[in-house]
Amino acid sequence: MNVLSLEEPIIFQKIAVRLIFIIFVTVIFLGDSLCFWGNSNSSIVHSQSFYGTDLQIHNKNSYKASVQEVRFKLWQISLARRYGNVYKNKIKDGVIHIKMTKYYNNRPLRINVIEYNPFINPDIKILPIMAGNELAKKDSVINMSQKNNAFAAINGSYFKPQTGVPLGLMMVDKKILTGPIYSRVALGITDNGFKMDRVSLNASLFYANNKLQVNNINQPRTLCTDVLVYTSDWGKISPKTPQYGIQIGIQDGKIIERSEKPISIPKNGFVISAPKNKIDEFLNITTERKFLKKNQDKSIKLEIKTNPDWKDVNHIISGGPFLIKNGEIFVDYKEEKFQAITGKNPRTAIGFTKEGYFIMVTVDGREESSVGAGLIELAKIMKKFDCIYAMNLDGGGSSTMQINGKIVNSPSIKGGIIVSNALALVNTEKLTYAK
Repeated sequence: MNVLSLEEPIIFQKIAVRLIFIIFVTVIFLGDSLCFWGNSNSSIVHSQSFYGTDLQIHNKNSYKASVQEVRFKLWQISLARRYGNVYKNKIKDGVIHIKMTKYYNNRPLRINVIEYNPFINPDIKILPIMAGNELAKKDSVINMSQKNNAFAAINGSYFKPQTGVPLGLMMVDKKILTGPIYSRVALGITDNGFKMDRVSLNASLFYANNKLQVNNINQPRTLCTDVLVYTSDWGKISPKTPQYGIQIGIQDGKIIERSEKPISIPKNGFVISAPKNKIDEFLNITTERKFLKKNQDKSIKLEIKTNPDWKDVNHIISGGPFLIKNGEIFVDYKEEKFQAITGKNPRTAIGFTKEGYFIMVTVDGREESSVGAGLIELAKIMKKFDCIYAMNLDGGGSSTMQINGKIVNSPSIKGGIIVSNALALVNTEKLTYAK
């Protein structure tokens, strides 16, 4: 049987988890009336004396410190259960690096893991970082991290090798940069946790009483019948017009240009690239003269949503396929239209546990000391790490993990190839974006 050999929890760890959990619940729900005195009559000082105020502050700080200590001990036991007695190195409070070699069918897999506990250190944020201000850019994970003050990062989504444009859904700070492909799985990052699901685009153009469905945003064209929208994130010039197509430049809701050739993309607008008959029907026009007259005082609006509608999500990064769904192995590479990525290769994956811990993984490959993992093997690894949801990211030569400016895995190309984007851990007090 193909079973990944990872350490099983020992009995005393199970007992310890239960005991500390009981203590944790007692602290949270009964602590106010026990030793921490948070709201008991003995500690409420109604006078405005300096001593009374100081006592209240002391009690609150003691309570918070005690809760944090319990959380940290619970996490330590959780780490021991997941990874066993292997190399563990603290990167920052709440962030740990694990390095191990495991065996699958007696063949070695070298695995690097970054685990982040947001309850220990809520000042760290997870977010996608880009190679440049325009989508058609590539850079190394190290350089992107340095530009964005990211102390740890892994390579991110798939991208078009010739240009660097992400192939799939990407959103940073609630701004959708690129739309999804084949409704592939994506990670959504909220203020309080994570979501993972297959996501499609729900975007439309509105003009007067007319509505035109948008097939994608800032993605290479696959069908000449698609309606595509390109924003200034794409670059300065829109791509080639499809056969029997037209391009319309929109600035501040107004049409400023119409051409059968690529046109400049307005900074505060976008370009619609679509079949001419769809544009004419949308705008209710038959001649150039009528076109200009009808749109002198009309506004064209673009509405972009996702399905599911992730209103509370701040950042999205896509990949695929699923590895774990609802706590079970779920590898849907056929449904997500992946063809040649099922063999043993270097891998990058992400996931999260039921407790809300976030896990980033690379598996080295294409060498004797680490042969690489197939998708099922990778899913088994993520399940052993207690992920209730997990997904595959771009792999192969892209698979790279950096910590404090150093590559900690062994990319098949030294230092890793230049890529489109990365998923990073950033201190919020140092959060800046590359200009």
